[in-house]
Amino acid sequence: MKNLWNDAAAEAIVAQYAAKGIDRELALRVYTTRLLGGEPRLVLHGGGNTSVKLRQTDLVGDEWDVLCVKGSGWDMGVIEPPGLPAVKLAPLLKARRLASLTDEDMVALQRANLLDPTGPNPSVETLLHAFLPQKFVDHTHSTAILSLIDQADSQPICAAAFGRRLGFVPYIKPGFDLAKAAAEVFEQDTSVEGLILDKHGIFTFAETAKDAYDRMIEFVTLAEDFVARTGKSRPAPVALPSGLATARDIAPALRGAVAVAKGEGRYDRMVSDFRTSPAILDFLGNPRLAELARIGVSTPDLSIRIKTGPMVLSTPDAAKLADYPRVIGGAVAEFASAYTDYFRTNDARDDVKRTMLDPMPRLTLVPGLGMFGHGRTLKDARIASDVGEMWIEAVVGAEAIGSFHPLAHADLFELEYWSLEQAKLAVNKPKPLTGQVVLVTGGAGAIGAATAKLFADYGAHAVVVDIDPDRAAEAAKKAGNQSIGVGCDITDPAALRTAFDKAVDVFGGLDILVSNAGNAWEGMIGDLDDALLRKSFELNFFAHQNAAQNAVRIFKAQGTGGVLLFNTSKQAINPGAKFGAYGLPKAATLFLSRQYALEYGPIGVRSNAVNADRIRSGLLTDEMIANRSKARGLSEKDYMSGNLLGLEVTAFDVAQAFLHHALAERTTADVTTVDGGNIAATLR
Repeated sequence: MKNLWNDAAAEAIVAQYAAKGIDRELALRVYTTRLLGGEPRLVLHGGGNTSVKLRQTDLVGDEWDVLCVKGSGWDMGVIEPPGLPAVKLAPLLKARRLASLTDEDMVALQRANLLDPTGPNPSVETLLHAFLPQKFVDHTHSTAILSLIDQADSQPICAAAFGRRLGFVPYIKPGFDLAKAAAEVFEQDTSVEGLILDKHGIFTFAETAKDAYDRMIEFVTLAEDFVARTGKSRPAPVALPSGLATARDIAPALRGAVAVAKGEGRYDRMVSDFRTSPAILDFLGNPRLAELARIGVSTPDLSIRIKTGPMVLSTPDAAKLADYPRVIGGAVAEFASAYTDYFRTNDARDDVKRTMLDPMPRLTLVPGLGMFGHGRTLKDARIASDVGEMWIEAVVGAEAIGSFHPLAHADLFELEYWSLEQAKLAVNKPKPLTGQVVLVTGGAGAIGAATAKLFADYGAHAVVVDIDPDRAAEAAKKAGNQSIGVGCDITDPAALRTAFDKAVDVFGGLDILVSNAGNAWEGMIGDLDDALLRKSFELNFFAHQNAAQNAVRIFKAQGTGGVLLFNTSKQAINPGAKFGAYGLPKAATLFLSRQYALEYGPIGVRSNAVNADRIRSGLLTDEMIANRSKARGLSEKDYMSGNLLGLEVTAFDVAQAFLHHALAERTTADVTTVDGGNIAATLR
């Protein structure tokens, strides 16, 4: 492993933080923490921790010996000084004399002794950092180290790799007991430069930030070299069908299968992140793949991300693709049943009351294709995929030098259902559209952009489709929540199919279509050029139909229902002079929405329309507003607020109507009017 320490970079950070009153040693602690946290083979998504022992002054001027240790929720790769809250050291050291200390009391002790009471919760391994006497302490879950310690005979293997330079601590769940045991191992031989925590990871320590970091990189490199030097050849890969299906072919069915059914047609949906590479494909060809997946995770922390391990599917044969959803369903049912048994068996060991988490997999391995990470957000799905890649590296290394033998499931249960982790989950309440994916056509226009933003604010990931790819990307960026922009002429069926495929490629599927794009051409209906009317129908009707067909195709594959929402306009109800080219296809689109409601309601698809009028947009431009106002002898304000409420209706108001329909689980075949009140356009 490459040592990334750079004297100039270190001094630059020291100077940067000195200007903010941060002392040199804390600045260097930040620097090396980032070096460790930026390497996924050492630290993944909140894992690992570091500390430094300093002397600091509190708010009233009293000086204290403190431990600045990584705080909960901080990512080591981008940590700042506030992510290393200072805890008074003396009370932590005094706690070592206790015979026992519950996790809850340990957290209370640490919080009670924060120098800044508004700081984050110190790491669960704070006491271990405190009980070691060295100034700088580093902890990672190195994949190379895990290859050595995920073995039945891990201690002699570590002795062969490191000699007597590292102490060896048998597995104990992180917390008070582990901290005491680690300190005792160190005190048996104070010459050691670090500690191996069996089935868990590695600690290194020193009196300077550079030395502690250097030792971490050195020992990880020794582990890598040991695997390379002593590893055996890999088994021959399993044979694959001559014609493979693609990830896109199976993603919607898989995404639907891992959705958590809540009853009465409701689901907690997840998004999927597909990932593949030569290394992933090589591993997935292992004939023992299913067995390795069942054995467990490479370090206990991963159980919080991917449960007891991955789910494995059979290789999808393109010639038998029609039957593959049944294969997926069977595998998911088997995984869920095994997880439920795992929970019930381990939950029965004591009288603690726990609620089982959902039993769905978070990582799916597909030989010949790659792997899917699943999560309630794209971020969580990508974390699951990241974890999967590092799990594969650790397993490959472990199998090379012996046999993958990680922590038993019974011990994993203590981590996955740890009261401290459960407390974090309890406060993490999902938003109403968390886990859902919405595709918005005309997404860079006023109504489309407002809708994408509002849906993203409510938890959905948005696919913003617009004929202008740059504007689509900008609208997606403003929407946030990892939304994406796609350039597409929606009157081109092939291009439109590509936009929906992009939703599948990035998120695994689709739940909501907001078919919003449209444009208007003026002219007396009797004088209208036939080509112009056909052009309007292509955009204002057939594009809606093609979008809905694509959405329903994905909905059917997922099997979890879906939502179709159409922007139909006041013109569909109350035609305006010289706007027949616009109103005729819009009227057809209104009835299209009801046809979908009628025919696809039985599979849980809801279809509704929104009838809006006088919205500032690309359709009703400032110039057009000025012209129409002048022609009517009105001010622009009076023209735009010419309704029963006397208020201008905005794009956000229309977006709210779309959101209402997305959330109205028992409403379909409806038309919602958003025009401030126009009796002439009222539905009878």
